[in-house]
Amino acid sequence: MFITLEGPEGSGKTSHLPDLADFLREDGWNVLTTREPGGTAIGDQVRQVLMRSDNTAMNPRAETLLFLAARAQLVNEVIRPALAAGTVVISDRYGDSTLAYQGYGHGNDLDTIRQMLAFATGGLTPDLTVLLDVDPAVGLRRKKTVGEWNRMDAYQLEFHQRVRAGYLELARQEPRRWVVLDAGQPREMVQTALRQVILARLTPPSV
Repeated sequence: MFITLEGPEGSGKTSHLPDLADFLREDGWNVLTTREPGGTAIGDQVRQVLMRSDNTAMNPRAETLLFLAARAQLVNEVIRPALAAGTVVISDRYGDSTLAYQGYGHGNDLDTIRQMLAFATGGLTPDLTVLLDVDPAVGLRRKKTVGEWNRMDAYQLEFHQRVRAGYLELARQEPRRWVVLDAGQPREMVQTALRQVILARLTPPSV
């Protein structure tokens, strides 16, 4: 099963993923976690370019292509082999991030991005996507508090608001794939909800 965690900056995806994976492993599942952009030696190099705070001159189209390049490498090198081996793969971000950030956020054409996503991933889409939804102003304050600030975080608040609205629209369009969780709740409540949502999809229905 291929599961992705999505959400605005500061929604808690990265901090929740290790505990979630450990819980599922203790429950008997073979779990691989990865992140975007990155997850491979080549992807991590692309990540450095994308996240550097001094790369302020980066054009939104160049940004889109760099994210897609890192994703193509990750799918080919990591995700597809793991899925073929029967592993549960959980990724901190995936293709919906590009639709939300580079599509809704920057205003690039969504149909064009979808075509590029299909090319980069070979058509691989998640079985389940969990949106950790949080008000962008709250999420950005969280990131400043922990000192993890990068070029993407530095976009204007209005950009991040468009990203969040984009995520909610994507979830509305595909309700069977998406589950929306309130990431503004206490961390323990969010982690519990994450576990419940994923176990419900992983556990075969009783006969």
